[in-house]
Amino acid sequence: MITIAGMSPQAAILLARLRLARRKRVYADLGTFHESIRENQRSDPARPPAWVHDQVSVRCTEVRGRPCYTLEPFRPARGKHVLYFHGGAYVHQILSDHWAFFVRLIERTGCTVTAVIYPLAPQHTCADTVPMVAAAYDEILGQVDPADQVLMGDSAGGALTLVIAESLEEAGRPQPKEVVLLSPWLDVTMTDPRQPELDRKDPYLAVNGLRAAGRMYADNRNPRDPRVSPLFGPLSALDRVSVFVGTRDVLLADARNLRDEAERRGVEIAYHEYEQMIHAWPLMSIPEGRDALERIASLVERAPVPGHPS
Repeated sequence: MITIAGMSPQAAILLARLRLARRKRVYADLGTFHESIRENQRSDPARPPAWVHDQVSVRCTEVRGRPCYTLEPFRPARGKHVLYFHGGAYVHQILSDHWAFFVRLIERTGCTVTAVIYPLAPQHTCADTVPMVAAAYDEILGQVDPADQVLMGDSAGGALTLVIAESLEEAGRPQPKEVVLLSPWLDVTMTDPRQPELDRKDPYLAVNGLRAAGRMYADNRNPRDPRVSPLFGPLSALDRVSVFVGTRDVLLADARNLRDEAERRGVEIAYHEYEQMIHAWPLMSIPEGRDALERIASLVERAPVPGHPS
């Protein structure tokens, strides 16, 4: 476990802005939450902003009718391919912060990043999303050596990342070189007894909205089904899992539960807990975000375990 203490002035300003903008209300007030879904999903599936095309090469492929955007450096890529699943509680589109994070990661490592624009609830549920992201893995990384594969995602996308890794384990297929979870949402029931107190500290997310989003996404499935809440799935064969989470995040409970359950099952994970950081801060251009980016870049670049199956 790595614990990072302190808060930069830039992070303190970000927290103040979130409070002034009452950003938490989007998830705390159910009326506002449902309106945010309608507003967010009125547009077509999110595309990379125009400025991204000036920084990296961009191409789009479709998997089961959904766009997947592959970003590469203009110079030859260095072999590692990151398959990324964005957050948004399964109901919100990819954000501009995601695209900026991808560009920074590519500039730092020379890797390739593919962002999967998966179908969103409530129009689509786990029954649609999980097969689509599994197909994206097969079609995009199917011909990539597992020693060059990185699965990564934030929040709901962190759960999808773990779902894919667990499905590979169940099928007896090789694990990717790295599995990187950023502020992962691993249990949609939102019933951990620590979460009400964490909710009071979180300036961004809230239990009310997440619980509602979880019900939409699960639909008629048991919310503890590992395809919905991968915290309850098999963990024994996972390889090189890294978790990044902040202490002002209502999903801190999920990350700690994963850490503890992995330890009980003899699975070693690299656990990075940042004091005072909010949900998905590694995507943000603040000193703590840059610190996390450097650690994530090191994971992307590091050599595979000797004897890693391929």
